[in-house]
Amino acid sequence: MDAIQTLSNAVPELRNSFYSSPVIGGMTQYTLWMVIIFALVLIVVLTAAKKLALVPNSKFVNLVEYGYDFVRHDMGENAIGHGYEKHMGFLATLFFFILIANFIGLIPGFKTPTGTISVTWALALISFVYFNYYGIKKRGGWGYIKSIAPSGLPAPLVPVIWFFELISLILRALTLAVRLYGNMFAGHMVLGIFALASFVFCESLIAAGNVVGLASIFWFAFLIIMYALETLFAFLQAYVFTILSAVYISLATSEH
Repeated sequence: MDAIQTLSNAVPELRNSFYSSPVIGGMTQYTLWMVIIFALVLIVVLTAAKKLALVPNSKFVNLVEYGYDFVRHDMGENAIGHGYEKHMGFLATLFFFILIANFIGLIPGFKTPTGTISVTWALALISFVYFNYYGIKKRGGWGYIKSIAPSGLPAPLVPVIWFFELISLILRALTLAVRLYGNMFAGHMVLGIFALASFVFCESLIAAGNVVGLASIFWFAFLIIMYALETLFAFLQAYVFTILSAVYISLATSEH
């Protein structure tokens, strides 16, 4: 029971460790890691671009090219269709930034910027402004406003459907931000709790010879399983955020 009580007391402290706190002047740990990951993305892209060859012989370059091709085919060409090339820089930047941020957060002691709502809100607003900008650019301001409601509706239904479609349009930014934040925050909390449980129960077994401490074996097994799942979720969340942004670009710029 001592181990359980210790774990119960440690969980609030774990939760508080995920809150934003200043580390350098007024810069929070999440802002600091956002800058670090931005630099990492820049280094990865510039290094890969420098080593490009007709027949790549570097595993690093092959990996980056594979990631780019994945974004180009699955998110650009398939989701947007004609004219997707002009959006590839934006989509690839989104994907690689979120992917690297999510993976960095899996390293003990490191923080992922996508684990705080302020950063995911910023990413969602960037995506929101981007696809609306291109929608307005293609249709014109008034044309884009009218296109929010599908064409061919009976006249009395147009203002009603337009209103609900406008709410749906605005909610896209909210869902992008909350989905990414919620999944990454919850995943890291679960990993933290399993890691704490493994440590606390193992400590109880070693220090007091308490048979309850044998539960540390099961907690550690769960930790490994959850770590593998969180690695998969880190990729999936980068994919989901980017593919939805691509779909929103398509909806804003295509004829419907």
